[in-house]
Amino acid sequence: MSNNIPVMAAAQFAATLALRPRLFSWFLGAGASAASGIPTGYAMIGDFKKRIFCRETGYSLREVDAGDRLWIERIDDFFRRTALLPPDGDPREYSAAFEAVYPNEKQRRQYIDDAIRKGTPCFGHRMLAVLMASKQLSCVFTTNFDALVEDSATEVNALLPAEARVKPVVAALDSADRAQRCLDESDWPLIAKLHGDYQSIQIKNTDSELEHQDERMRHVLTESCKRFGLVVVGYSGRDASVMQALESVLRDPNPYPNGLYWVTSSANRLLPAVQTLLDNAVLAGVDVAIVEAKTFDELAADLLAQTQLSDVLVEHVLQYRAPSRLEPVKLPAEDARSFPVLRYSALLVSELPRVARRMVLNKTATTADVRQQLKEQRCRAVVAAMGRELAVFGNDAQVVEALVDFEAQPAGTIELNPDRDSWALGLLYEAMVRALSRYRPLLPRYKRSGHSLIVAAPRDDEAPERAQERRARLAALRSAYASELTGTVPQLGYPYQEGIFVKLEQIEDRWWCGFEPFTFVNVPRVDSSEGEGQDDEGVGRPAAARAGDPAGDWRRERWVQKYNRQWAGIINAWAALLTTTDSETLSAFGLSSEQGVDAVFAFSPVTGWSRPAHHDNYFDRTK
Repeated sequence: MSNNIPVMAAAQFAATLALRPRLFSWFLGAGASAASGIPTGYAMIGDFKKRIFCRETGYSLREVDAGDRLWIERIDDFFRRTALLPPDGDPREYSAAFEAVYPNEKQRRQYIDDAIRKGTPCFGHRMLAVLMASKQLSCVFTTNFDALVEDSATEVNALLPAEARVKPVVAALDSADRAQRCLDESDWPLIAKLHGDYQSIQIKNTDSELEHQDERMRHVLTESCKRFGLVVVGYSGRDASVMQALESVLRDPNPYPNGLYWVTSSANRLLPAVQTLLDNAVLAGVDVAIVEAKTFDELAADLLAQTQLSDVLVEHVLQYRAPSRLEPVKLPAEDARSFPVLRYSALLVSELPRVARRMVLNKTATTADVRQQLKEQRCRAVVAAMGRELAVFGNDAQVVEALVDFEAQPAGTIELNPDRDSWALGLLYEAMVRALSRYRPLLPRYKRSGHSLIVAAPRDDEAPERAQERRARLAALRSAYASELTGTVPQLGYPYQEGIFVKLEQIEDRWWCGFEPFTFVNVPRVDSSEGEGQDDEGVGRPAAARAGDPAGDWRRERWVQKYNRQWAGIINAWAALLTTTDSETLSAFGLSSEQGVDAVFAFSPVTGWSRPAHHDNYFDRTK
């Protein structure tokens, strides 16, 4: 989050808005309808992922509980490894998942129709309706397909005498001329459905559908933002066409004349596209603020307390507000059982890099472009590109020399917020894997589906003292596996190496390095006509699973005899190998501060554990 953008509490924002509510238009995303019983975009992504997971793995929908954290983790891990969908947080994730499940437009429309029929107007929708009825709100734009705002307006009008009623004009993609007329004639209020109405023949859900916004609706949105301030609620910023329209307003001499207010549950949850819009708006001289409100209803309650309304309208809104309930709860007072009951293969990351070197380029570049250049110049560094800026771990001079085509120049440091910025998480993830492999008999493998570490196989030209040292470092791991850590698969002759998939993730405000032991088999690649999508491990991608994993039976046989005691020993051995060091920290490059910015990590040598939250008699059970 930029330090230039103030963060406001909902009550403070409500007081600001109540001074001149008619000077603002509102923009509602899917989150604004969550309290109405309509699934949000995030909830729909979860449903789509569940359906794709079941389709690819053979599970039935009844078997998979998408509300269970274990199933959620299993599904998320599946998509991290398969790369069937864009990664978490990618603006294309929703549209790609929707189209993967329902490739036909009619099917997508039916899905939306079924979802929104369950919804009823919430407290927030009714608050907007009474603002319209009292002529204090001119425009509501929404990417939602539901009719909750107009239904609320109809309810309010029924309470008022005929001469006092204000009926909003509703315009969707197939009736954009209505929105244009409202704009031309200032005939307010207007409810504009940017992605269509659930009754429309045309709706927008997929990448191709969302790529270009209807020009007339886009024009109405941008012109409104030149006349009014804008309040955005429940919108993630995933639609490139909408975000481009909001960005284009900033080229006007007087954009968002009464300010731009982005409402979110937490300022740290904004997607990069939203953060960029707000930063650019600040540069354009717009009054910008991030408003923190847990829900649309809570924001509406604060607004109701500050806004001048007739008694009839106030009573109408209040009758739909859920009453407060206070009930005594008896807290459990029993002692927890001894630990550990569940052993995790995860190490607490007690120290994480907070900054990286910032470098500026003479032209826009992608991370892949920069990595390729570094690879060609044999320069070891970890980078993340953001247009004409780089975040870098590595030797400054060597990176500048390697990126001479980009005229890279150091420009201070850049703050890393991995819980908010996906590029920062990716940068730290790669740097952590590099740090864990440094000075260890392990080889890092970097893949979009997830990084891993594998045991280095002996080389024919390896010096005897190096071979002896390597075997000594791996002795505890070899003992835990009770077998060699590298070799060839019998009958098949494919090389194999023991290793671990590595994850960097935040759980309960702490960062963890998770690792999952796995036997990696180097299966030769096949032609795309024979096995499209196959990894060089021969596993992990659905296409490979369908074609068959030639080493699958051997791998399963290798692991089937490893019970809890053996697993515990393997986890212990990996934890010791990863964390044993001469110092308290691990670094990716071992640089001094004069040479560049290094990625320095510290790990707890003890893996995480859990004990039962309830008092099932685990230890007295019999088979």
